[in-house]
Amino acid sequence: MVEDADAILNKPIRYVKGVGASRAALFNKLGVYTVSDMISYFPRSYEDRSNLKKISQLTDGEFCAFEGTVISTVTESKPRKGLTIYKLYVGDETGTIIATWYNQHYIKKAFKLNERYVFYGKISRRYRSFEVLNPVYEKIDGREMKNTCRIVPVYPATARLTQNVIRQVIENALELVIGKLEDTLPRWLRNRYRLCEYNYAIQNIHFPDSGEDFRNARYRLVFEELLLLQLGLLSIRNSLEENRKGIQFSKVHEMESFVESLPFRLTEAQRRVFSEIEKDMESSKVMNRLVQGDVGSGKTIVAVLALFKAVKSGYQGALMVPTEILAEQHYKSVKSLFEGRGIRTALLTGSLGRKQKGEILAGIADGSIDVVIGTHALIEDQVKFHRLGLVVTDEQHRFGVRQRAVLSQKGVNPDVLVMTATPIPRTLALILYGDLDISIIDELPPGRKPVKTYVVNEKMRERVNNFIRKLVREGRQVYIVCPLVEESDAIEAKSALELAERIANHDFKDLRVGLIHGKMKASEKDKVMREFVEGKISILVSTTVIEVGVNVPNATLMVIENAERFGLSQLHQLRGRVGRGDHQSYCIMYNEGKTQVSVQRMKVMEETCDGFVISEKDLELRGPGEFFGTRQHGLPDLKIANLYQDMDVLKKAQEAAQEILKKDPMLKEDENRLLKKRIKEIFFDKMDQLSLN
Repeated sequence: MVEDADAILNKPIRYVKGVGASRAALFNKLGVYTVSDMISYFPRSYEDRSNLKKISQLTDGEFCAFEGTVISTVTESKPRKGLTIYKLYVGDETGTIIATWYNQHYIKKAFKLNERYVFYGKISRRYRSFEVLNPVYEKIDGREMKNTCRIVPVYPATARLTQNVIRQVIENALELVIGKLEDTLPRWLRNRYRLCEYNYAIQNIHFPDSGEDFRNARYRLVFEELLLLQLGLLSIRNSLEENRKGIQFSKVHEMESFVESLPFRLTEAQRRVFSEIEKDMESSKVMNRLVQGDVGSGKTIVAVLALFKAVKSGYQGALMVPTEILAEQHYKSVKSLFEGRGIRTALLTGSLGRKQKGEILAGIADGSIDVVIGTHALIEDQVKFHRLGLVVTDEQHRFGVRQRAVLSQKGVNPDVLVMTATPIPRTLALILYGDLDISIIDELPPGRKPVKTYVVNEKMRERVNNFIRKLVREGRQVYIVCPLVEESDAIEAKSALELAERIANHDFKDLRVGLIHGKMKASEKDKVMREFVEGKISILVSTTVIEVGVNVPNATLMVIENAERFGLSQLHQLRGRVGRGDHQSYCIMYNEGKTQVSVQRMKVMEETCDGFVISEKDLELRGPGEFFGTRQHGLPDLKIANLYQDMDVLKKAQEAAQEILKKDPMLKEDENRLLKKRIKEIFFDKMDQLSLN
């Protein structure tokens, strides 16, 4: 029976009744390929259509269900080209209401006089009459109601896949497996944490009979998702700690004099974090430490101190960054800091000439190069280290776990330091980065001026353009960031290409405007960025490719188009591109969003420059799995858990995961068999790091 369920779950989606080849392709766009994907395609919200009201009880602005009889034929009007309005009068014993649809041509033949229907939609009061706009409707004919008279799930959709179709296909998929699904969680765990059975949970997350059924189902599925995440992360950590003896770096007597020679004083936070790193490096454990720090908090110098310690202990160090320009900037600054200290630094990128690259590779292999700074070029097969002791990756989410692992394998259990400027709340970081120790630089260097932030609308366009012109006249530079590369019919947002052309050819035709977007070749992007760094370009119009960017102290204004289309943490990263020099910097955000959430998000950006405060709010205002894009952090996507509202469940899941692995570290017991199988499915790209193999 269980085998039957497994076989069905792995079948392609087209196996489900109601799904042909073309519909299967549409579901594939949503990431749904198998029956298993279909039943775990969870609703994003629900509409309670179970509570029917009389027409006289309806109130303006509410979404509501009511029952009524058709008392007129459908009328059609065409107030303008491209707009057809269909109206129908519906009544019950308490009153009448007008049902209105826009451009839904099939409505003309959908209703018959004197037949009864249930309608659901947004109620609007116009003078003394009520209207319901674009309502969902079902005929009352004795059969089970599918889309009304119940709690109805609402799914993330795509064009040509309606909610009704998705609901029907999920219902068909559930019919194939409900009652046959084996429960992943051991019975003792379900009893202790009061978790409902899996078949019940899957049925009621899609089609709950009551609010209580929904809450029970969701709690169970959220707990399971977070438990599997924790088990995976903890097993990675266990494998790192148990199987590998690390390098024990020696105390370096020159360290204090090196710190004193720096052209600036370290903050207390930098000193504290480096002492945590130093303690790790001097222990026999392999260091796996994440350094979180806000934009401009000085993470790089902490990495430089660690590299100095590694080299002075007789080892080599590597620093991997996402872009060539960033690698060049790090190389110049690190080289100047190591000048006169007997440390040879090299830059390794993909664009080096063959001869130059050959010399650097030889120097890395024979140990004459102590510190190498580079891009993905560092993980190529021909890069062989003489004695690699420390691996540093900057902007950790730009590199997959496997890429970091490949670089680590170029040494014998080197220490690993991971840096990120994407702050997340500490409690969450401790749980999400289960495979890393965490240090936080929570203090900015003295004298750094906060970036003045303003949220504006289209009416301010001329004033903003005048301000841009004024700054450029004063010798400053400007970023303008847009969320899309091409115009889209579906999304009304400024296109970087269209906007750049307008800025270059119209708004600022006398100024030097450059453009960077995601579809350009890497060499083209580097060329434009280099010209901006060198001051040859005054205004850089860009998509978010500059989010993890370079240091341009002369850039003092960041203009963000359609700011409502970015996450808060992303907006904060973009704002961090300015404010790096002596001049006052500004961030101007055009906001077209009218929703309450959009207004709240913009207010947060105006009120604080603290990345940790912003990350808390980002977490609060976003939906399940969306926060900072868990995919960016190399973590599995969350399908149902919301990391803000489910923090209590997350803590329980972590506690349960620790107990399970304490009793059965390799998950060999029969009761943990399915847990092990699910973890391997979820963490398939990290198989080489799991201790469960």
